[in-house]
Amino acid sequence: MKECNKIELHPFKPFLPEGTKVVVCGTFPPKPDKWSMDFFYPNFFNDMWRIFGLIIFNEKEKFFNRETKTIDKEGIKKMLEKIHVGVGETVTKAIRQRDNASDKFLEVVERVNLPALLSQIPDCKDLVTTGEKAASVIAGLTNTPVPKVGEWIACSITMPDGSERRFRHWRMPSTSRAYPMKIEKKAEFYKRMLIETGVLNPGFS
Repeated sequence: MKECNKIELHPFKPFLPEGTKVVVCGTFPPKPDKWSMDFFYPNFFNDMWRIFGLIIFNEKEKFFNRETKTIDKEGIKKMLEKIHVGVGETVTKAIRQRDNASDKFLEVVERVNLPALLSQIPDCKDLVTTGEKAASVIAGLTNTPVPKVGEWIACSITMPDGSERRFRHWRMPSTSRAYPMKIEKKAEFYKRMLIETGVLNPGFS
């Protein structure tokens, strides 16, 4: 595979709807030639938005057009606004050691400014990482262990005003198809998290 050493900036600004209660953070998107939209998890074959489609609409392909190989960004945003879920990143600058989107070959150059992110979402009590590398970044920033898949760890971080911001760090399974778990099983993890964080009602089905 082609080796790279160029520092890249994360291409998307955090999407933080008013009243965000949960923010979901991954690492780094693929290169633009792999995008089906200009938004988080843009690869047509990443299953993040299929998981949300299953959970919220019981329709895995809700946001996907197979004929045009596009993803409905505006539909996703409306859904996230309705359930008060934001999307961000854990890595703001990175080097791809291989010419792909694999976390295994992603060199972290700059981590997210977590206090700055959290200061924009005062109602957020839960930060969700999607995969081991993203979870490791948040664990490093908060000096806490990496949670097990599907579990959370209590964290705190010092805010710009000197106060301590407490939140739960959830680690969810990666939505990459390289992660060896069926999409329905992944959706079970995400649904339980959304219920336990309070953005979905316990009786939601």
